[in-house]
Amino acid sequence: MIVDVHCHAFGCAEHIGEPFRSESARAHGGEVDLTTHREHYRNTSPADTRTIVIGGKARRSGLWVDDTSIRDLVAREPDRLIGYLSVDPTQPGWQDEMRYGHQELGLRGIKLMPMYAGFDPADPAYDPLFAYAEEHGLPLLVHTGTTFVSTAVLHWARPVHLDEVAIRHPELPMVLAHMGHPYEGECLAVIRKHQNVYADVSALHYRPFQLWHSLRLAQDYGVTHKLLFGSDYPFTTVNDSIDGLRAVARVPGIPGLPPLDPDKIERIIDQPALKLLRLE
Repeated sequence: MIVDVHCHAFGCAEHIGEPFRSESARAHGGEVDLTTHREHYRNTSPADTRTIVIGGKARRSGLWVDDTSIRDLVAREPDRLIGYLSVDPTQPGWQDEMRYGHQELGLRGIKLMPMYAGFDPADPAYDPLFAYAEEHGLPLLVHTGTTFVSTAVLHWARPVHLDEVAIRHPELPMVLAHMGHPYEGECLAVIRKHQNVYADVSALHYRPFQLWHSLRLAQDYGVTHKLLFGSDYPFTTVNDSIDGLRAVARVPGIPGLPPLDPDKIERIIDQPALKLLRLE
């Protein structure tokens, strides 16, 4: 069974505003339709795929997916989908939204976008968020790494900020998205330190040299068992992500250094992420 820990659900045009919409078009050489389609996702994934679906809230960057849309999506395929709520803690009422998404809508984790929303996740002012998630067993998926949105604050995308969060909340499961690209080394140092902190490998296969280098570094650090599979759909698909990982696993490597261990890459693809994140 494949577990995709990073699948977006953008249900309508209203979910994606400015500047995210125009910056996405600039980065991709033209307007991009980011509306997600479950049939397309199913047709581009192995039949037994289980999926964590996320929306996203970052007023600063023009992203706002209401948590009820995630609840409604999950309700149509409860055997395949697990829904996360989203929080933008820079906005009034975020604590009420968090409690509602968890207690009333039944969503089982939290997506955070510090860079897009413009906040320092290590600031103790946000400890009530992390304390609530830790108390109620809500794993976090935190965007780390680069973006094409020029107004997003890249500094807050550094994985090192989550090191401080993990020190204060050691029982809180967290997944650092995209292996922190291009700060992969920093990300690997953080997940090695903390038992309940992981990273996903979503949206990395189309930079194959960087992915090879990062997986080689993870292998050297002995932390490939803490890398979880993710697609970042609709930016790419599950099948393309699997194929991309297997392609870099076949690269002979740099003369004088051993190649990637293909068995370790297969274990990333088959990681029991739901068990690791306590969602089973």
